[in-house]
This record gives sequence, structure tokens and C-alpha cells, in this order.
Amino acid sequence: MRFVRQLLAAVLVAMIGGQAVGSVEDNPWLQLVLGLLTAVAAVLVHGWVVRRTEHRPSTEVAREGAEAAFGRGLLIGVAMFAAVITNIHFNAHYEINGLGSPSGAVGLIGFMAAAAVTEEVIFRGVLFRIIEERTGTWIALTLTGVLFGASHLLNPNADLWGAVAIAIEAGGMLAAAYAATRNLWVPIGLHFGWNYAAAGIFSTEVSGNDTPQGLLDTVTSGPAWVTGGDFGPEGSVYSVLFGVLTTAAFLWLAHRRGNMVPRRRSTGKATAATTTLPR
Repeated sequence: MRFVRQLLAAVLVAMIGGQAVGSVEDNPWLQLVLGLLTAVAAVLVHGWVVRRTEHRPSTEVAREGAEAAFGRGLLIGVAMFAAVITNIHFNAHYEINGLGSPSGAVGLIGFMAAAAVTEEVIFRGVLFRIIEERTGTWIALTLTGVLFGASHLLNPNADLWGAVAIAIEAGGMLAAAYAATRNLWVPIGLHFGWNYAAAGIFSTEVSGNDTPQGLLDTVTSGPAWVTGGDFGPEGSVYSVLFGVLTTAAFLWLAHRRGNMVPRRRSTGKATAATTTLPR
């Protein structure tokens, strides 16, 4: 029952917040406020439901160390996307023509914050964490990665390759980030940093969503395997490459910290692994 209650609570916040943010897309300042409120609500509701259903402190969203952990994830996400854009620039075509929409960039902060936090709570805070308790880290990472990629097939310009790329570069990487740190703040920061760099700064498409223009006025063209085509740079082979490398780094860190959960283990070991404090 705890799985159902936690998942329903997270999905409900995501649905209500998503509708609210989407309804004010023409007002970037209101979108900023509603997006940030949705993000805060998702964290608070998740923490409350976990405490009620598992009778333990919700360490995965603990306030202590949250800013530093979020900041680390944010820097990784922005740096990764900058590396992808750099490769697209040199191997296809990416051009900056000046300023795009500074107000649009403001609204995208709220939009991407709401998306990043609600998706991390659902996919890593609930699905990955609870599935991992029963199946171990590797199976949970694979299953939730596939689910995360498949969920992006609902986007307007989605295709099968885009969903596969998301499953590999994001679904696996973000689960590995959670496994390495045992908190949601690093994957939330990474997710937000990547998405906001893509849309809010570099003004590229995000997951085939018809993303509005961000800070820069840019033009991208070239082979789809380099640029990602209509799906956006997340469909680029470079996104997959950097995602795999980052996933491997997080899994190495998780192994080094003893955070990898085997398929069969004692209850005591499972509890210790799933409640590790941020490091």
C-alpha cells in the first residue's frame, strides 16, 4: 500500500501543478511562481507521505545539505549539455544570433523546475527506490529507465529513438545519481540543470515538447544523429555518450560507497542502503 499511496500522491501533485503551469504559459512571471510552488509542493508532499507510510525520516529530501547537493547536480547538468552543444556546433551547425526571449527564459525556470522535481519524485523517489528494495539496483535502474524513456513517447515530436536515448542517457543516469548519493537533490539538480540549459539558455528543443524560446536566439541544423532532429539534442548521439559516461561514474561511486543493492539481501542491509544520508 505504501507504494500506491506514495505514487498517487506524487502523480497528483504533478498533474495539478502541470495543469497550473501550462495554463499560464503566456505569463512568464506567473509561470515562474507556479512552477516553483509545484516543485516545493512535490518535495513536501513526498516527505510527508514517506514519513506516514514508512515511519522513518524522509532522508532523501532532507533539508540538511540540500543546497550543496542540488548545486552539484545543477553544475553537472549544465556542463553536460554545454558539452553536447559544443559537439553539435563543431560537427553539424549551431549558431547564436543574439538575444532571444529573456522573459521566456524566466518562465522556463518555473516550467523546468516543476518538471524536474515532480519527475524525480515519481521515478527516483518512488519507483526506483521501492523497486530497488525488491530487485536490487541493476534491475531497478533498467526497469525505471525504460519507463522513463517510454513516458516521453507522449510528447508532440517524440519518436522511438528519442525514447530510447532518454532511457539510456537520463533514466539510467538519474537513477545512478540517486544510488550514489541516496538523496533526490543531486538528480533534481542534474535534471533541472540539463533541461534549463537546453531550453532556457541555449534555446533548443527539449524531448520533442515544442519548447518555447529561451535566452538566446539560435539556429540548429545538420544530421539528426548529431543534432537530435525534431526531438532536440537529447536525441543526439553525443547526449547518449555523455549520459553513459556520467552513469558509469555515478555507479562507480555508488559501488565505492557500498550503496549498490544486490538482488538478494537481508532486510537490515536493505534498510541501510535505502536510508543513506547525502554525502
